[in-house]
Amino acid sequence: MKRYGMVLGLRPEKIEEYKQLHAAVWPDVLRMIQECHIRNYSIYLRRLDDGQPYLFSYFEYIGSDFAADMAKMAADPTTQRWWSFCVPCQRPLADRATGEWWASMEEVFHLD
Repeated sequence: MKRYGMVLGLRPEKIEEYKQLHAAVWPDVLRMIQECHIRNYSIYLRRLDDGQPYLFSYFEYIGSDFAADMAKMAADPTTQRWWSFCVPCQRPLADRATGEWWASMEEVFHLD
């Protein structure tokens, strides 16, 4: 199992819309997340000192080919439709790695 932490900006005017979307995630989206070997997935919201809202996500990946599972998820038509509602709410970080939407974070501590 591998733990992932990621960060993403959220457009201030879209906070309530984003919260409403995630209060009722579509069942087929949840199913695809699980089929792609993601467990214990959480998203947190926080306004930081710069006054901007940010999302922090945490999940555990239990599969053996993360890239293939992420490609499977990205190819799913229902997930693509879900993202068409989520993406306009989001503001990716300028310094994220090439190919990333959510910026990866380095794990510096974990207590088991």
